[in-house]
Amino acid sequence: MMKSLFLFSAHPAPPLLPSPSLRRLLCLRASSSSASTSSRPRPGRRSPGPARPRQPQPSSLYARPSLLTMERDRAARRADVDAFLVSLGVDPGELAGLELPVTVDVMRERVEFLRSLGLGPDDLAAYPLALGCSVRKNMVPVLDYLGKIGVRRDELPHLLRRYPQVLHASIVVDLAPVVKYLQGMDVKPGDVPRVLERYPELLGFKLEGTMSTSVAYLVGIGVARRQIGGVITRFPEVLGMRVGKIIKPFVEHLQGIGLQRLAVARMIEKKPYVLGFGLEERVKPNIEALLEFGVRKEALPSIVIQYPDVLGVELRDKLVEQQSLFESSILVSGDDFGRVVERMPQAISLGRAAVLKHVNFLTGCGFLLSQVSKMVVGCPQLLALNMDIMKMNFEYFKNEMERDLEELVEFPAFFTYGLESTIRYRHEIVAKKGFTCSLAWLLNCSDAKFDERMKYDTIGVEEMEDDNSFDRDRFEEQVQDEDDDDMEEDSDYDDTD
Repeated sequence: MMKSLFLFSAHPAPPLLPSPSLRRLLCLRASSSSASTSSRPRPGRRSPGPARPRQPQPSSLYARPSLLTMERDRAARRADVDAFLVSLGVDPGELAGLELPVTVDVMRERVEFLRSLGLGPDDLAAYPLALGCSVRKNMVPVLDYLGKIGVRRDELPHLLRRYPQVLHASIVVDLAPVVKYLQGMDVKPGDVPRVLERYPELLGFKLEGTMSTSVAYLVGIGVARRQIGGVITRFPEVLGMRVGKIIKPFVEHLQGIGLQRLAVARMIEKKPYVLGFGLEERVKPNIEALLEFGVRKEALPSIVIQYPDVLGVELRDKLVEQQSLFESSILVSGDDFGRVVERMPQAISLGRAAVLKHVNFLTGCGFLLSQVSKMVVGCPQLLALNMDIMKMNFEYFKNEMERDLEELVEFPAFFTYGLESTIRYRHEIVAKKGFTCSLAWLLNCSDAKFDERMKYDTIGVEEMEDDNSFDRDRFEEQVQDEDDDDMEEDSDYDDTD
């Protein structure tokens, strides 16, 4: 019992300590172990020693240059492109701020393409912005569209020189709407490309702008709506004219000299290019010149209607030249020269050779120069007639009609009538009836009037007193009919590919 209590006592005996010899052995072994551990280098730490030079690290394939380096490279490439442009005669300063090809090779390709279109160095220098157009994104699509609608390849240089901005245009936004507008104005499909070739600036117009207002004004003064297509085809520049500054002042000035507004409208339908005659530069000075050379004010409307081109030519110099010619070769006085211009304003454009040729023919027929002068004043058209027709008429007059030459002096318009269609037919009928009449009574009437006269057996005295003057209205109608036939038979533009 006492032994058990001793074993579980709360105060156990201290442990026994090792002997001195054992303690010395343990200390010796611990010191050797510590020395071996400290002699091995620890992982992750450098052993003490001299510092070695740092080896350069290889550059990465994905390393990016700095922004400064990129800017320097871009500036160097742009300098090369600018130097290339200078060699072409193009001022690089005009292209400042414009995105250009980054290399000379790409710019050279662009220049060569423009040259293949017919644009030379002068054209590029005049409009350097064309060099800012991409060949594939801008030029090729535009040129393909123009080719599809019928613009001719040999007309492209002219079109691009007149309106190089087309290379920047959008087909959907800019070009196609203009083409549809022209077609809507009754311009024939085959004439649409001709209109654009003649006036390519149309491709830059907005439909709601000048084009619409000019057409509306023309219709308002009396130009027939169905004639608008022909007006645009023959003179597309009208679509670019401002009504208030150009068209309206022109129309009002012609009304001021005596033309009716509807007459002006008919003139525009036939010859719309008259709208392009500068009012201050040409029209007004030419009207004044006519009055100075003996034309009467009341005759101005007739002159303009007969020969609208008189408003646009260098008139004063022509009048001086023609008056000198008529005075020297035909003995026409200054006052009579005014009558000649009134009756045939085209006389101001007759060449000297043509005038002398007809005068020589008439004198060769036996007329005195004074008689020729009277004939020309009475019927200036003698100087413009076909010579073969004049010869046939004169031969028939001399051989078949048995009349005196003086009758031709009194009625020189005889030469303006057709031999087979009028002269021979009427002469034979009158001869069968045994009538004796003047040439004016025989010819200076319509076919219906002549047939009515032939119903009677005698000729009234009052009818024999008819005016022997030339029937200018008949002649003008013949000329106008011929012009209308030419307009209907021929296209407004001839395709000469």
